[in-house]
Order: sequence, then C-alpha cells, then structure tokens
Amino acid sequence: MERGQDLISVIVPVYNIKEYLGRCVDSILAQTWENLEILLVDDGSTDGTDRLADELAGKDARIRVFHKENGGSSSARNLGIREARGKYLGFVDSDDFIEPYMYEKLYRAIRETGMPVAQGGRREIEESGNILPDICVPPERRTVYEGERFMRELLLHRGDCSFCTKLTDASLFEDREFPEGKLNEDFHVLVRMLPEIEGIVSIPDRTYNVFYKSGSNTRTDSAEKFSRVYGDNVDNADMVAEIVKQHYPGLVRTVKRFGLYQRLDYLLHIPIREMKKQNGQYRDIVRYLRKNRGEILRNPELTGKQKLYLMLFSVMPVLIRKVHRFIKSGR
Repeated sequence: MERGQDLISVIVPVYNIKEYLGRCVDSILAQTWENLEILLVDDGSTDGTDRLADELAGKDARIRVFHKENGGSSSARNLGIREARGKYLGFVDSDDFIEPYMYEKLYRAIRETGMPVAQGGRREIEESGNILPDICVPPERRTVYEGERFMRELLLHRGDCSFCTKLTDASLFEDREFPEGKLNEDFHVLVRMLPEIEGIVSIPDRTYNVFYKSGSNTRTDSAEKFSRVYGDNVDNADMVAEIVKQHYPGLVRTVKRFGLYQRLDYLLHIPIREMKKQNGQYRDIVRYLRKNRGEILRNPELTGKQKLYLMLFSVMPVLIRKVHRFIKSGR
C-alpha cells in the first residue's frame, strides 16, 4: 500500500442479490487503490444474501456488514454514509461491477485538480454480454466542469448524475442524505450539491459497469406497468427549476426545456387508462403544456419533433398517446 493513502469508503446497498453480490465485491477488492473499506448494507434480504454478505466479510477485514429492515436503496446508502470512516465516498450498486483502476484514477484526478468530486465513464452491459450504446458519453480527455456547466449538461440529458460513477469528498455528505422513497435520488442530491462546490472533474475512462439483468428495468412502457420514476422526474424538474432560478439565472431557458422534456416523457409512457381528470399529476401536466405553448414554440433547445409532440399533447393528449402506442407497437 502506498504510504499516506487516504481511506476510501465504498457503500454497497444489498437486497436479494445473492447471484451477483460476489462479483460486485470481488471487483471492489481488486482495486489498485488498496486503502479502502467496503460497507455492505443489507436492506432486509430474504434470499440468503444477508448470510453471503457475512461470509464475504469473514474473508476480508476491509468488509463491514450492516443489517437493517427493508427501507430502500436510499435508506441503505444513508446508513452507510453514517458508518463510513473514509475521507472519500464511493457507491456501487450490488449487481454492477467496477474496473480495478477506478478509484485510483478518480482519486488522482481529485488530487491533481483540487475538485471535490471526480467521475468516470460507464459501460452499459446486457445480461447476454452485449454492450449497449452510451447513455452519457465521457469526454475525450480529462475535463473540469464548473458547477453551472455541469448543471447545463444534466439539464440537456448529457451529464451523468449517478454517484456510482463518482468519488466524492465525504465532507459533502456531512449534512446531506439521499431522499428516501424517491426514484432518481442521485439527481436530487447532485443538483442541490452543485451550487456548493467548485466543480466536478470527469475522466475519459469507462470505469463503472452497469449490468442490466432480465426484468431489472423499472422504466417499462406497457399498458399494465407505469413506473413512478416518470412522476418523480417531473417533480425533480420543478425542484431543479427553483435551484437554477436562485443560482444559475443564465440557465433559465435550459431548465424550462428540461421541465417540458420530462413532462413529454411522462405523457409518452403513461397508460391511457390513467389519463383521467382524477389523476392530479396528469391533469397538472396537461395544464402546464397549455399554459406554456409560447415557450414550447420559442425554446431553441427543444427539437422540432419535441415541439410538435408537446403542442399536440396540449390539445388532444389521449388521442396522441393512442397514436404513439400504436406506432411503438409496430402495427
């Protein structure tokens, strides 16, 4: 171990993931940055994952295990944050795995630039082994993004809000937790954090591997399933609009586009049976589009196709949803 290495705490929420937990933990133990601890937070597993976590801890002193009642990923992360001893925090989802040089490269980027957060690229992998297209394209060379620039990247759906791809100074979580009971909780935390920090350094290396196992995608477009992530994303859009108004007035047009986009995404996925006046969020979204038709037409950061869909949804939402579902079905 290199003399004077800072301790990195890697927090892994664990729930009914027995099949993949060993691979995840092995990838963290294999890090070239040796001075780390792994906090496995068992969130009330019922399939034997809890026992496996204890077995793994018995094989390596760097692993600590915490058992708690089921409360969700944010709840497990928050417990890990409270128990972490490291100067820096990393987060890994228990079905994913990381490259052996991930934390060393992120740590070096932090130390060499003075930024409190570093992030790497990610690789999206299907269960079959097929590599999916990048959701967020990493920069060609190491790049420092000051807060407003990184916020703009997030609002244009080009930035990566996941804390799993990042190494973060633990002091940033001293009075901060992930919101429990919410989806897209990383976005919620990051956009509140950005105005408080100098910036984020991003490296070109794809250091984090996101594993898509069968049935793991919560964003399912079907007549029977509608993930609440779409509704949470609309709420997040309103939340970040207030942050931008206060801290980044130059991004007001960009955050307006973000709110319209999130509402369009909601309307493109909501089951038709839920498009009723009794559905308060659906009703408010349609009213919002009707009130902001002028912004839809004038916003330079919306594409022509997005403008067309938004205008049509503001006039006849149920019909347009039916047409869209028909087109998607290929019939």
